[in-house]
Amino acid sequence: MLNFFRQNSESVRSDLLSGITVALALVPEAIAFAFLLGVSPLIGLYSAAFVGLIAAVCGGRPGMISGATGAMAVVVIGLVSEHGIEYLFPAVMLCGVFQVLAGLFGLGKLIRMVPHSVELGFVNGLAIVIGLAQLGSFKTLSGSGELVYLSGSRLAVMLVLVAITMAIIWLLPKLTRAVPASLAAIVVVTILSLGINHNVEHVEGQQFIATVGDMLRTNLEAAENSTGHGSHHSETDTSDESTELVVTVTESDAAVSEVAVSEELATVASSPNSAEGISGSLPLPFFLQYEMVPLTLETFWIILPFSIVLCGVGLIESLMTLSLIDEITQTRGQGNRECLGQGAANLFCGLMGGMGGCAMIGQSLINVNSGGRGRLSGVAAAVALLIFVLFLGPLIEQISMAALVGVMFMVVIGTFEWASIKMFEKMPTSDVLVMVLVTTYTVVMHDLATAVILGIVVSALVFAWKHSTHIFADVKFNQYGSKIYQLHGPLFFASVTSFKELFDFENDPDDVVIDFYYTRVYDQSALEAINSISEKYDNAGKRLHLTHLSSECRQLLDRAGEFVEVNVSEDPHYHVATDRLA
Repeated sequence: MLNFFRQNSESVRSDLLSGITVALALVPEAIAFAFLLGVSPLIGLYSAAFVGLIAAVCGGRPGMISGATGAMAVVVIGLVSEHGIEYLFPAVMLCGVFQVLAGLFGLGKLIRMVPHSVELGFVNGLAIVIGLAQLGSFKTLSGSGELVYLSGSRLAVMLVLVAITMAIIWLLPKLTRAVPASLAAIVVVTILSLGINHNVEHVEGQQFIATVGDMLRTNLEAAENSTGHGSHHSETDTSDESTELVVTVTESDAAVSEVAVSEELATVASSPNSAEGISGSLPLPFFLQYEMVPLTLETFWIILPFSIVLCGVGLIESLMTLSLIDEITQTRGQGNRECLGQGAANLFCGLMGGMGGCAMIGQSLINVNSGGRGRLSGVAAAVALLIFVLFLGPLIEQISMAALVGVMFMVVIGTFEWASIKMFEKMPTSDVLVMVLVTTYTVVMHDLATAVILGIVVSALVFAWKHSTHIFADVKFNQYGSKIYQLHGPLFFASVTSFKELFDFENDPDDVVIDFYYTRVYDQSALEAINSISEKYDNAGKRLHLTHLSSECRQLLDRAGEFVEVNVSEDPHYHVATDRLA
């Protein structure tokens, strides 16, 4: 990976400046995912602040940024559309409960099961998705009210400003590290954009260079226009990195149509809150703002499936982000504590009328790149976002979208694992296929959690297939004429067929020994195979001895138990490794 993430000394100053940088990048993200869900932009902003603050304080990965995410918003689109926004908040709270339980039961350690090929596919697919998501920022409203791509001088100037942003981020660290390069780039390019907009006439009622405020107004107008259109299309990044707000919603697990979502967006566009831009006051608990849902078993069954999926998606993305930041910073986060932190964050976020969230990979990379390595950076980002909403809304709306796009393009360059391209010839073919599969699925489906699960499943199947034929036996006879099968290789569900084919029940002598010293019994299928072999020798009237089986196997064996010879000094004892740091 390109080393844009050079080590900076952890300090209060660097964490504070990095947090401000991240907060600026969080504004369009939070608004985007609120529109994706069809709720007020303020809900997205407050959700990002609450989740980010609590996860930074309670989570297991200092320097990681959490907030409102598109991946989780997609999950509950159907819930909001079919049952109303009132059901969203208890669903988010229940998700938080499940995540806390996951942390208490130590499920955070499962991130270690993700193969390296899946991680490579994940980060490469994510980088491509982040890059494609930025294309939405190159769109504007046409005279007919439709979103179209920029062209001519507007496109040229936009590209130049993006290039200037990227150049500042690349060059400034070579001169000084006193100020985070991303923050400096945002400030400089925003000033340039304001100067251009001041001296150039508006085009079709819009500023020449779009700002955050323009983005919000454009998407509000597009939401209103979409109500009367049969199918409104644009794209979003459900992996936390999109800057385009009007989104495509396909028929998915949420089972909600585009027309329904367009109506929700139109409702948001016409609401009083949306007219206020990104300015607002601190929210109250959701039961004081909205009609309270009935606390019945029926309500529980309605929100349960959504909460379970929210929990899974949030934890997978958070733990994958934790693993990526671990690799970049050469430090180790605590997976179980991160589950607890994410759960506490979603519990409080749901209580305060938020849409929930999880770790945000793009913003976490910006934070690390800007020198934010401590918990203070995440706290500073969340507090700064709250300050923006409470006091500085009109000022933040002047931030240039070109600057934010440039920052995200640098994140793309730093996220993509360029070395993986050169590794194609050295990697096993199966690992290459898994990496390509995860990358492709991420790019096509915009579903990071499912891509990771798919990669793990395929990797597990490949592993099982490769090791299914790795079991064999050295056959020899002792001085008493007994035939000894010295087993080698793993004995598990995929290798039991090969295991059974090793033995010659009819022609073996009356005394047979199966030695498990060099093998390992893994599962119930293996135990059942041992029982089956023992029964066949017993039916043939031959004596069987099973040696060097672990105490665990001896306890679980049924029919073969009487054939086991116990040698306390030589029989193996298997222990499951524990991770005190998880």
